[in-house]
Amino acid sequence: MDHFSEVLKILDGALKANASMAVSYAGLLAEKLENSGEREQAVMVRQRLVRAPKALASAQEAMAPNGGHLPVDGESRLHTIDVSRPTLDNVFVALPSGMERRVADFLDAARHYDELARVGAAVAPRMLIFGPPGTGKTQCARWIAAHLGLPLLTVRCDTLVSSLLGQTSKNLRRVFEYSQSNPSVLFLDEVDALASARGNERDVGELQRVVVSLLQNIDALEESTVVIAATNHDRLLDPAVWRRFAFQLPMPLPDAALRERIWRTNLGSFVDGAADFISALAERSKDCTGALIEQVSLEAKRHAVMARRSKVDETETFRRLGLAVALAIGDVVSSVDDEVRWLREWDTRRFTVRELSRIYGVTTRQINNMIRGIKEDGAQGKLK
Repeated sequence: MDHFSEVLKILDGALKANASMAVSYAGLLAEKLENSGEREQAVMVRQRLVRAPKALASAQEAMAPNGGHLPVDGESRLHTIDVSRPTLDNVFVALPSGMERRVADFLDAARHYDELARVGAAVAPRMLIFGPPGTGKTQCARWIAAHLGLPLLTVRCDTLVSSLLGQTSKNLRRVFEYSQSNPSVLFLDEVDALASARGNERDVGELQRVVVSLLQNIDALEESTVVIAATNHDRLLDPAVWRRFAFQLPMPLPDAALRERIWRTNLGSFVDGAADFISALAERSKDCTGALIEQVSLEAKRHAVMARRSKVDETETFRRLGLAVALAIGDVVSSVDDEVRWLREWDTRRFTVRELSRIYGVTTRQINNMIRGIKEDGAQGKLK
């Protein structure tokens, strides 16, 4: 039977007297029926939903981002999850080709769970995404939710973790129960805060109980429930956590081809399509994250708009990239003199005295004085 998991969820909602759950999954069932060409059956389901306005209103209230019945921390009374509804129009993620294939496999496992389950080939759609900060883990989760057409429930670890004994485990249970009541993608961001390896010398009993609670709640989920977890610190995770996620997605720093794609996508119509400019940006942004490239692109476009230009200034874009790189590696660039010195050293060919004079609006003599200041500090050997 197609869409059997939705039927079971509707039945669960009815047995629990949970109208919100029953109506939410009935709406998802109608959508899936329509997408599979069974429009008549979809209409029949929706007609019955119209006859239950109170239940429908309850379901809509439950999924309201700023109210309704979102789970809260028992101590602070703050929401422990955020609800968003990403769409393909407002989410961009760039992945290496191998990683794109893994995500496609994951989407297939989620979309066709019932069909695969009938032949004993179903795998629970659970994915663990790991990699350095800024590589796109959160964007990837949003992208997956957008492709599945489901809301994204992002667990807020800052409010989920409580100082009260046993409260964190209770918060976890409420979050997982809520995720079962509404068609959604459950996203455990920074999961290492909840699932650090047990047994280290700094561990305490409460932390061990939180890990056990997380594992138990994952195991208690319906197999068809979509769960994504992300971490910057994969080595800190408890080994038992890895076994709960059949799909594992490493997020490396983007290679040259991927950096070109990210630059081109983020700069969009603000560049003339000059391949040399984009290629040079990709080369100079080696070891940069996609998030840093996105940030520099945004700054360059904002500068162009404020200058009443339709295209970004190439040297200005490189200037912002150079300063972002300096910040990323921990170099202190706190004054215009420092900026000029850093940029001159970072890319002598591009940042000529004349170009530096143009973008900083000072004379070439002043630029030369700044450069001579580097020589006076004994750093002339760094210049080319």
